[in-house]
Amino acid sequence: MRALIVDDEALARGKLLRMLEAFPDVEVIAEAADGATALMLAAQLRPDVIFLDVQMPEIDGFDVAASLPDDAPALVFVTAFDQYALRAFDAQAIDYLLKPVEPERLARTVQRLREPVRGAARPSAGMPAHLMIADRGQTYVVHCAEIEWLEAADNYVNIHLPGRSLLMRRTLAALLNDLAPAFVRTHRGAAVALAAVLAVRPRGKGDATVVLRSGVEVPCSRQHRETLMQRLRH
Repeated sequence: MRALIVDDEALARGKLLRMLEAFPDVEVIAEAADGATALMLAAQLRPDVIFLDVQMPEIDGFDVAASLPDDAPALVFVTAFDQYALRAFDAQAIDYLLKPVEPERLARTVQRLREPVRGAARPSAGMPAHLMIADRGQTYVVHCAEIEWLEAADNYVNIHLPGRSLLMRRTLAALLNDLAPAFVRTHRGAAVALAAVLAVRPRGKGDATVVLRSGVEVPCSRQHRETLMQRLRH
């Protein structure tokens, strides 16, 4: 079992590393002190599990979790605060460890990791404040409130922001799950931020065009038009 430890405190990373050495089937392959490095290492090394701190400067653990691809490793949140437990399990974490981590408690976590449940869709843990997107050799920190619309591109999503677009390795359905309820699908391959909608212009056969405040026009199929209008009314 190959593990990545993510914590902005070097002492906390070192302590967890030493504790995991007690388990011969667990190998810590890397450490990260921030979310951007964590995403880069997760993509390069493809660990089986990420031990992820919740409270980190600028980008917290839930933002990191939402930025991972759909086939992400198992997650174990590690934090000194118990108020995040519900969000952690909503994010389908395998476990939630409170600092200081006790050896017996860590042993139970490792046992859970030995037979994880795979293939289930990650339910929403509430819209993250940020997404970290690795695109063309750089990692960008995106404020979710700035996203105007989303466009599917096979197993990727074009994240459209004012004046630029970034490509993220997620499916549209999975990303919408994390960004709900602030976004709504308008088309099989498109979704818009409700806050960015300026107008809905009818077209023929029940279809429509969604006009965003930036002037961008996004197609809306008749299958999704009524849902869009209901969400806009509320």
